[in-house]
Amino acid sequence: MRLNKVRVHQMALSVVERLTAAGFLEIEGKPEEVVQQLESVIMSELQVEDRLNADVREMLKQFEREFSEGRADYQKMFTMVKQKLIKERGIIL
Repeated sequence: MRLNKVRVHQMALSVVERLTAAGFLEIEGKPEEVVQQLESVIMSELQVEDRLNADVREMLKQFEREFSEGRADYQKMFTMVKQKLIKERGIIL
């Protein structure tokens, strides 16, 4: 994940404050509850790419010999497999 929890909290808080100030969001109750829910959604979305990268690494383990012998380029294969999975799974990053 590229962002830490503190930064995600700041982003969520900023979004809620801006939407409220612009009149696009009206909160009944505690604004912190909305911020916490938004944090959760942001964290979940950020973890999509982390899980995808883990899947790609797992798939490429079967080619470790080719990589170590120089018969295949890990970065190129990683990118190709990742793009294929993105397309197959309909992921938007």
